[in-house]
Amino acid sequence: MSKRIITINRMYGSNGRIIGKALAEEMGIGFYDRELIDLASSKKQFAEVDEKRPSPWGFPIDSELQIGVDRYPIPMNDVLFGIQREIILSLSDKEDCVIVGRCANNILTDHALKVFIYAPFEDRVQTVMKRLDREEKSARKLVKRMDKERRAYFEFF
Repeated sequence: MSKRIITINRMYGSNGRIIGKALAEEMGIGFYDRELIDLASSKKQFAEVDEKRPSPWGFPIDSELQIGVDRYPIPMNDVLFGIQREIILSLSDKEDCVIVGRCANNILTDHALKVFIYAPFEDRVQTVMKRLDREEKSARKLVKRMDKERRAYFEFF
């Protein structure tokens, strides 16, 4: 029997995480977003690079995980992506679940229902203002920055 897997990509401030969590609860299945970092490791470095493209200007070596088999350094972003990819593939074999972000839609190319959640820019700004108690100018800047970061991450991986 095949598993029910739903992947959700979302625009920042569109409430994709909230919608995904509610969907998983309604269906009685697992929900994974930032939880994938916890499954990958409790390393602080992973939280800092989550859904961010590696810097083309070099990177610090903070862990033995960053040394490849050919002894060349690997960016922590790549290490995290590889670990999350393995976890996503493993989850898709084991259980029904909703997975938010982390390029899960590309990792599970033919094994999942793919959903993209979007909202108009102004609505997303209002959501961020309420959720994070930010002023409008700050919320606008954050929404634009996060959209740019997520787009770069998605295109990179």
